[in-house]
Amino acid sequence: MAATVTLEPAGRCRWDEPVRIAVRGLAPGQPVTLRASLRDEKDTLFRAHARYCADAHGQLDLERAPALGGSFTGLEPMGLLWALEPEKPLLRLVKRDVQTPFAVELEVLDGHDPEAGGLLGRAVHERDFLAPGVRREPVRVGRVRATLFLPPGTGPFPGILDLFGSGGGLCEYRASLLAGHGFAVLALAYFRFEDLPEYLNNVCLEYFEEAVDFMLQHPEVKGPSVGLLGFSKGGDLCLSMASFLKGITATAVINACVANTIAPLHYKDMIIPNLSSDPGKYKITESGLLNLADIWNDPLEKPNHRSLIPLEKAQGPFLFIVGMDDHNWKSEFYAQIASERLQAHGKDRPQIIYYPGTGHCIDPPYFPLCRASVHAVLDQPVFYGGEPKAHSRAQVDAWQQIQTFFHKHLNGKKSVKPSKL
Repeated sequence: MAATVTLEPAGRCRWDEPVRIAVRGLAPGQPVTLRASLRDEKDTLFRAHARYCADAHGQLDLERAPALGGSFTGLEPMGLLWALEPEKPLLRLVKRDVQTPFAVELEVLDGHDPEAGGLLGRAVHERDFLAPGVRREPVRVGRVRATLFLPPGTGPFPGILDLFGSGGGLCEYRASLLAGHGFAVLALAYFRFEDLPEYLNNVCLEYFEEAVDFMLQHPEVKGPSVGLLGFSKGGDLCLSMASFLKGITATAVINACVANTIAPLHYKDMIIPNLSSDPGKYKITESGLLNLADIWNDPLEKPNHRSLIPLEKAQGPFLFIVGMDDHNWKSEFYAQIASERLQAHGKDRPQIIYYPGTGHCIDPPYFPLCRASVHAVLDQPVFYGGEPKAHSRAQVDAWQQIQTFFHKHLNGKKSVKPSKL
């Protein structure tokens, strides 16, 4: 192999850190193809490639050289990661075991696809989810089923509860990465995990109250309150927690509904019904995917008022992350309802950040876009929306916005260290 692939940082870094990719030892102006690949924990192969030309010194730096074609074009230093696509369609790249890294193989091939020639250089880059010193502690206390991630050093640390959506299970990758930025984060399961219910039939807010109490009583969690971070169904649960439970200071949600969804919500002697829907209103895309945006009934219409979450009862501020190409439901509309409702009750407007060209699943940076996947509950392919380049930009910014929001309202910091990208 004639070329040398260099990475900065070398060898290994966190998943949410950018990496600088360069190639040396090429001929001046030499056309090459760079190819990235990784296998997830189910051995599914994800790939991306891009065509480049070396500079006059036979070097190639992806921070300076634009891609000429392939999975993306233009100046995209992290394109080989955010443009990864599954070999089998309708599969989403997620990390289940955060104690092991993803290994990304980078190859330099002579020439441009599809006529690319021999292998000129190769490197393996490990991207992990636990920063040095971050502690991972399984939690099985009372009814609570979760994992607590604690930052390195001596606490107490500002605490966050992290909830995912209607796929269920226990997702740890977002919580583990956030812990590397100074937060004590509880990745909380609420169904389809161990002895928790298999389905979302009835949801009791007391379970989430128990999780909040666990965090507030933990010696390494900074009181007297915690923050909430929720995505999709987990987002409306966070809105309900902020509205009814004590000890909540700040709530950030990603593509969440302002009404209770999917299943009735019980708390003490109160029941909030779930927002009704009309499954017959789904649409089928040209690719044969389900577009669910229109099946949900309008929560502002009188028959659906009881499903609305009383956000005005919450004590702390809100951050809404909104993908404007969300085809799962009308996230932009719901954020507007939240803003109008809070202002109508004399509350501060929530912070709303709109991301054009971004679909339902806004993960931490550099996870490739999942436009569609087989829904865990419906067992059918569902269209989520979004465009890869816009999605990657939104991920980087939203990740920074979320950290800034929580540092400000949980830690009293006005700003945080900006992204390296």
